[in-house]
Amino acid sequence: MTGFDNPLSPCDMGAMADSQQILCIGSVLWDVIGRSAATMRAGSDVPGRITRVPGGVALNIAMTLRRFGLAPALLTTIGRDEEGDELITRCNQMSLLTDFVYRSEDLPTDIYMAIEGGNGLIAAIADAHSLEAAGDKILRPLADGTLGSADAPYPGVIALDGNLTEALLSEIAQSPLFVAADLRVAPASPGKAERLLPLLGHPRATLYVNKEEAGYLCQRGFETAPEAAQALVERGAPRALVTDGGAETADATGGGLIVATPPEVMVTRVTGAGDTFMAAHIAAETRGQDRATALNAALSAAASYVSGDVPQ
Repeated sequence: MTGFDNPLSPCDMGAMADSQQILCIGSVLWDVIGRSAATMRAGSDVPGRITRVPGGVALNIAMTLRRFGLAPALLTTIGRDEEGDELITRCNQMSLLTDFVYRSEDLPTDIYMAIEGGNGLIAAIADAHSLEAAGDKILRPLADGTLGSADAPYPGVIALDGNLTEALLSEIAQSPLFVAADLRVAPASPGKAERLLPLLGHPRATLYVNKEEAGYLCQRGFETAPEAAQALVERGAPRALVTDGGAETADATGGGLIVATPPEVMVTRVTGAGDTFMAAHIAAETRGQDRATALNAALSAAASYVSGDVPQ
């Protein structure tokens, strides 16, 4: 195992599954992002910077969890191409566990491309076709006894992203492999939010969405995040955290609603902000923080990220 400060055997990982190790299931790919300080619109041609960095919802969450001292393990697919080898190397260098990654000879490594201007995200294309094509192959370690099985399901935290197909997410919602997990779920984008509908009824699921994504899940618009979070709980979600940019963020359960306002910062990037919020919230609750403290900790971490204070 390469790059871990404290290397763990599978037996060691099973012993710590419900405490420190967190499984991150979903997209691990290359982010190609063009950024400019200029205000942009369709057809704009402006100077800026273009970067290529490891990304994807599952990987963004894992990287933030690692910064908080947790032990993220990736369940995803990465091609056996040059881009995939480089991505595996970068993940190992960041002390992320890649032993359980499904590596296909036939599927290329996925990629995401985005354009960001001074006025926010202008456009993005996510090519996650390999992840979709791999299907349930990425879940084999949860079924074959490596991390769990149907008789002894994985008991720890699982961060799940909505880049999986609707069919696979529906399977996960009903699978005995996930009945004991603390399931933390996020859509990959507003356009994929409705894929999460089958997970609304999972008894141990927490949904992390923005206000627009909540609207897709509830099939109506919302004025505020607290309104959206309460509607998701009424729709069947055991717990929902809803963000709304710089406006109020809400954490709703059947037992009540908590609301907090993000710190005011200068926004220099937006791609990955929601993933950072989710990971920071998971990390705070893993440390035993109460709901209000965890919510504010997550908002602070996301603010630091969008301001550029956290390296990418």
